[in-house]
Amino acid sequence: MKLSKTLSVGATVLASAALLAACGSNNSSSSSAKKTLTWMDSAEIPTMDMSKATDVTSFNQLSNTMEGLYRLGKGSKLEKGLATSEKVSKDGKTYTFTLRKSKWSDGSELTAKDFVYSWQRTVNPKTASQYSYLFSGIKNADQIVAGKKPVSSLGIKAVGKYKLVVTLERRIAYFDKLMGFAVFFPQSEKAVNKYGSKYGTASKYMLYNGPFKQTGWTGSNLSWKMVKNPYYWDKKNVKLDTIKWSVQKTPSTAYNLYQSNKLDATALDSSQTKQLKNQKGYTSLNQGATFYLQFNVAKNKDLANANIRKALSLAVNRKGLTTTLGGNSVPANTLTPTQLTDVNGEDYTKRISKSAEALYPATPDKSEAVKYFNKGLKELGKSKISFKILSDDTDAGNKTTESLQSNFESTFGKKVSVSVQNLPFKTRLSRSTSGNFDIVVSGWSADFADPISFLDLFTSTNAENNGKWKNSQYDKLVADSKTTASSSKRWSDLTKAEEILLNDVGVSPLYYDTNVWMIRPSVKNVIQNRGTWNFKTAYIK
Repeated sequence: MKLSKTLSVGATVLASAALLAACGSNNSSSSSAKKTLTWMDSAEIPTMDMSKATDVTSFNQLSNTMEGLYRLGKGSKLEKGLATSEKVSKDGKTYTFTLRKSKWSDGSELTAKDFVYSWQRTVNPKTASQYSYLFSGIKNADQIVAGKKPVSSLGIKAVGKYKLVVTLERRIAYFDKLMGFAVFFPQSEKAVNKYGSKYGTASKYMLYNGPFKQTGWTGSNLSWKMVKNPYYWDKKNVKLDTIKWSVQKTPSTAYNLYQSNKLDATALDSSQTKQLKNQKGYTSLNQGATFYLQFNVAKNKDLANANIRKALSLAVNRKGLTTTLGGNSVPANTLTPTQLTDVNGEDYTKRISKSAEALYPATPDKSEAVKYFNKGLKELGKSKISFKILSDDTDAGNKTTESLQSNFESTFGKKVSVSVQNLPFKTRLSRSTSGNFDIVVSGWSADFADPISFLDLFTSTNAENNGKWKNSQYDKLVADSKTTASSSKRWSDLTKAEEILLNDVGVSPLYYDTNVWMIRPSVKNVIQNRGTWNFKTAYIK
């Protein structure tokens, strides 16, 4: 899912979750204070509509206010949510789930039909969901997304109130993992119809079925709450009454609030990371995510030149950038982050050739960068090019664009004109999605612990491919990896695909995201998984 360019918006601990000795509240011994948590996010909420959400900020909210067949617990373990049992056919193509009795936050009954409606709504071309590609492999999903079959033909049906049957076109090795991701959660058709275009745009235009309900978000404000949902099926195990959220874009301000007991957790910048390393509450979080540059090859013809992209990639000081940003992030030379997936006991990224990684040095290779740049200019028939770098308006976003601008200008001199633009996350996300950029700083965390979660993004028809880079062989390899019955061929296909992307600089990896937080040590059982916090069983000691 998309990440805000910040010092950890929600964060991912790749395939394993971090069980945090976390956050207390206001140093008060009162029972109400011990049931209220104060938490921060570094960006505005773009949407609460799970069919349209793509980013970690939105999914942080949805994963605590909604629930699907499963939810992710400690160590990314799938825990039973609304599913009490699962049966899989011998060929692995039919899943039958039995659901528990549960309710929506207005007290109305939640049934298997709510899953059917939700999935059909997401794959419906009229919804224009950017995540509809994740349904590929479910019977007729691809044809429905392409507008060639009706949504009613999707391979999901309700058998009575509490039985859900899913039919696949092929065995999907990671299907169970998908069921813990919010895109596959139920939605209330009644709520969608009632609120129409307002659905998911504010707290009051939603129904919830998770541990908490969201209140007070108007669609644009920077503070809101989650309150315990009295209709949640497992409410007896939800210890917190309230989680108070606020958006904090400046690390110094956030840390001051933490110091004054007005925040229970705060992301740290580079200087804070060094100063507070030995303090209680210092927590390093591997995000299982990669930040990278997307080049808009459809809009900017100069950036459509592969030699120009290679030159820009070689000019980036990745080590300097990670030092500037702080945390424990490290320079990236692959799109798929390290430590995400093991293949026969070896990290998947070790399969990628050194030649493909060579275009992404930790420190700039200026001489090679200039060679590629001059070659690109000659092919374009130009003596100079210009472009704008887009990122978020956070402290980290500003530092990133400043660093990149300096890297490019110091390497190419008067042959390049670079400007930067830093916008609120919600606005930047909209600009990225609409293709209104030259180069955008993007971040992605794994929706599930597999390279396909990253490589799927840059197939030619994927809605997340905002820069419109295309390669037919890449498309074929990614498609083949989904249909082969051979595990070894699947890994080979994925590796070859990533090497094509890297050799052509379809995107330019910057760093693998590992952030540092100060988290008050008086609250237990806060779990972090693949981009989202899980507060269901959190409590303040």
